[in-house]
Amino acid sequence: MNHDLLQDLWLHQTTDVAVSAVTIHADHVTVHAATTRAGAQCPTCGTSSGRVHSSYVRRLDDSAAGQRRVVVELRVRRFRCRQQACERTTFVEQVEGVTFRHGRRSQQLQAALQKLGLMLAGRAGSRLAEAFAVPVSRSTLLRLIRALPEEAPPVPRVLGIDEFALRKGHVYATILVDIETRRPVDLLPDRTVETVRAWLAAHPGVKVICRDRSALYAEAARLGAPDAIHVADRFHLWQNLADAVEKTVLQHRALLPEPPPPAGPTEPLTLPVTAAEPRRTGRLSDRVREQHAAVHALIREDVSLRAIGRRLGLARGTIRRLAHAADPDELLVGRWTGRTSILDPYKPYLNQRYAEGFTVARRLFEEIRQRGFPGQEQIVRVYIRQLREAFPHQDPPRRKPSVRDVTGWITRHPDRLDDADAQQLKEILARVPALARTADHVRDFAELMNDRRGHQLKDWIARVRQDQVPALQSFATGLLQDLDAVVAGLTLRYSSGAVEGHNNKIKMLKRQMFGRANFDLLRKRILYAA
Repeated sequence: MNHDLLQDLWLHQTTDVAVSAVTIHADHVTVHAATTRAGAQCPTCGTSSGRVHSSYVRRLDDSAAGQRRVVVELRVRRFRCRQQACERTTFVEQVEGVTFRHGRRSQQLQAALQKLGLMLAGRAGSRLAEAFAVPVSRSTLLRLIRALPEEAPPVPRVLGIDEFALRKGHVYATILVDIETRRPVDLLPDRTVETVRAWLAAHPGVKVICRDRSALYAEAARLGAPDAIHVADRFHLWQNLADAVEKTVLQHRALLPEPPPPAGPTEPLTLPVTAAEPRRTGRLSDRVREQHAAVHALIREDVSLRAIGRRLGLARGTIRRLAHAADPDELLVGRWTGRTSILDPYKPYLNQRYAEGFTVARRLFEEIRQRGFPGQEQIVRVYIRQLREAFPHQDPPRRKPSVRDVTGWITRHPDRLDDADAQQLKEILARVPALARTADHVRDFAELMNDRRGHQLKDWIARVRQDQVPALQSFATGLLQDLDAVVAGLTLRYSSGAVEGHNNKIKMLKRQMFGRANFDLLRKRILYAA
């Protein structure tokens, strides 16, 4: 095989190595190569040396070929350092782009595994690497992530800051994001004022800080970056407003309208009665007719029933039924025809409930069981199935709207409400004046936020404080406590949307690293994966 072709396949990233041969085995490929440089530099003092002390073979894993593992057997040399004052007497040459100290993989494979670990973490990355014929353990992948060098974070002009849970409800950390590039800048191990203040003080140059309305981050930003403009996030503002609306709806939940009665009286339902007809054809019908004729013929000959059973090979009960039936059609009518059922006393109630729109068999079974029904649910299911086949399903009556429903209707854009919801909201606002005033204030605030008219916020707060809606008044009072940041949030184009996106990504990464999502690993994955 052409050696230049082999060189281009496996060691194209350097010209200081020559491939001598390739051996193909059943499960792996061995590439034999040797270094060709005249000398090397001492890693301690930097002195070039060409005095060879010895040589040996390094075995390096490389990217797989044809689903076979590739091993590069590279002969390298150990040189003597020419600088007598150097503390290192001998050193081994390293091939740029191929080897690194104490490495058992090529640099190319090492970089690929690091990217695999950053994308998929340990267990999933290990399974994928094995599928690519590059076996590596999940712990090795995590060690590769930890070994990535630390880089000085850039100082963004617009910084987004928010918390995320390392252990929900117990341990929280802080994420910093460059809002303009939407890339994470750094992760801090906690959310204390001192930690955030120290980071901001050590990284001067932040002009705008996007944050939620947390007092901790507000104080840390004031101390660490006193000249920065604070911008309250619009999403959190709207979320706080929705919470105030929900409290208001909760106070007036007794006035929410009941569902209207069904249109017109409901007629009782009765299943059509089907007459039972005997079987006329089929193997069962023919056999019963033959047995009936044979039994009655022997009876006419005064043969006893026991003797008839022995002669025909039939059971005593079968002989008795055949003998007592004057006509075989009596034995061929449906088995349950004419028999009563334990469900019969409850059928009028089931018919009435079905006519009212309640068609779930499980729910109807629970209702009649509370009324004393001793049977199983399957009996009710069969009967409800018969009702569905006889009477088409009708839409159930409209239910009473919940507090969450009404809150969503008030805080949602009117164009996104369907006709039924819009009609219910109109009825509710007409009968509950406090909710009508709340809806007007919500609509005005939405216009302020969408049109970026933050300079009109004080007028909106004044109107709310004059109104008799306690929950909205508390919301407006809270805005006054952080007024400059709120006005900036309703005026400037910046928001914490990128930070919230990275928070969701952190949750996904923590699920991938279940049980091993320590802060150092999580930090490397978030910063390097970006």
